[in-house]
Amino acid sequence: MTCHAQIPISREDEEAIKQVIAGTTEAFNKHDAKAFAAFYTPDAELVTVRGERMKGAAEIEKGLATIFATRATAATLKTFDLSIRLIRPDVVVAHVTTEMSGVINDKREKPPHRELSIRVLVKDEGKWRVTAFHNTIISTSQHQ
Repeated sequence: MTCHAQIPISREDEEAIKQVIAGTTEAFNKHDAKAFAAFYTPDAELVTVRGERMKGAAEIEKGLATIFATRATAATLKTFDLSIRLIRPDVVVAHVTTEMSGVINDKREKPPHRELSIRVLVKDEGKWRVTAFHNTIISTSQHQ
């Protein structure tokens, strides 16, 4: 995994942001919606690759739990690339490229695919959290 910062960011903040990204991935891979949502602000918004929109950490937890109980019972993520852009000292935009595998569609496992998420993180009382997340599938021609 690589990390590219467009403008200077402190090493401490960069590491904390990487830990948030890694933590959400780990929680996803454990199918732990509560742990996943703990990395989000109370008023966060999340949009899935299917366009499902969840508002607030509680709704994100509930929505993700439903996804884990249905199409993502065996789903896992692997991170391939991460870039962080500091907008201001307490706001960053992270672009995260992952590979999703194990997703079930029409009772059959779909082949692995790459996704690109855009995550806006804010620092509040010294802690970084995701406040906006939008995910999209990357066409196969873009990552071959």
